[in-house]
Formats: sequence, C-alpha cells, structure tokens
Amino acid sequence: MTKVLGITGGIATGKSTVVALFKKAGYPIVDGDIIAREIVAKGQPALAAIVETFGPEIVLTTGELDRKKLGQLIFASPQKRELLNETLKPFLRKEILRQIEEAKKKAALVIVDIPLLYEAHYEAIMDQVAVVYVPEKIQKERLMARNQLTEEEAQQRIASQWPIEMKKERADIVFDNQGTREETEQQVKKWLEEQTGKK
Repeated sequence: MTKVLGITGGIATGKSTVVALFKKAGYPIVDGDIIAREIVAKGQPALAAIVETFGPEIVLTTGELDRKKLGQLIFASPQKRELLNETLKPFLRKEILRQIEEAKKKAALVIVDIPLLYEAHYEAIMDQVAVVYVPEKIQKERLMARNQLTEEEAQQRIASQWPIEMKKERADIVFDNQGTREETEQQVKKWLEEQTGKK
C-alpha cells in the first residue's frame, strides 16, 4: 500500500531542504510549484483562463505569462491573489492528482510538495501531512536574507500564507528546521526508519 505524504511549510522555512532529502533517499516527488509553472506555459488552457481573468496585458509579446507583472499584482492585492488561486485551482488539482497516481505505481512512498497545502485544502488527498517548521521570527530573518527584502516586504509575503504555527498545529508530522541541516536530516531519517523498519 503506497503512502502519500504531503510536505508543506511557510515561505523560507526550509521545505525545499526536506523535500531534497526525500528525493536523495529515492522517493518520487510530485512538486506543486513545478506543476503550477507547467500548467501556465504558452498555449496551455490554464494560461488562457488567466488571460480571461486578468486581461491580455498579463501576457508578454512572446505569448508567455508575464510572471513579474502577475507577481506584483497578487502580492499587492489579497483579492487578486485569491482570484488567481481560484482560476488555477481546477487545472492544478487535476495535474497533481494525475502525477500522484502515476508515482503510486512505482513506489511505496510518494512525496507531494505543496507550499499552500492547507490553504488549498489538499490535506484531504494525503495520508499524512508533514510541516517544515521554524518560528515566524526566524522565517522573516531567513526570507529577508534570501530574497534581499525589507522587513515590511518579508512580512507581506509571510502574511499571504497561513501562519506557520497554525500549520504546525494541524500537521501529523513536524520537521523542526531551526537547527543545522544535519539535525533536520536526522529527523527525516528517523521518520523514514520508523516507516520502513530499516536503518
């Protein structure tokens, strides 16, 4: 029986680090971010839906999505962000489910990497959910350093997601990423050993 583990976190909490550890251990990854980029590629139905919602100025002369313009729109306006999420939701969900089913044919554990897992209610299709956690103060510091953002910009991006404490409360598994990469790796290894019975 294949287990489907959803992995989420907050922006700059280290989710990518944890997902990379599962990938290194040989488990298939269904990556929500990659799928979100693929479904809005030139000529895809999801891009046509965005143009219908936000207007033709959201597309570059090459026919590709103007990500910079769209990013500015949605970070500045919660209403527009919600509208974009609603527009893309059916296309994204369909492709995520398709990729999960494909991966289940090949492995006993499938990792589904979705940044907005709880916000978009994907927990219902997971067997378990793991949250990669750091306190908001560390989250903000890491985000400011990583993306060269002001405190206000970092706060705005963090506020566009559910609070990390709320995600931690709802999670089946919490990987605490406040320490070193090695400490986080030990937590992942320990969890995998418990699942597989192998050291």
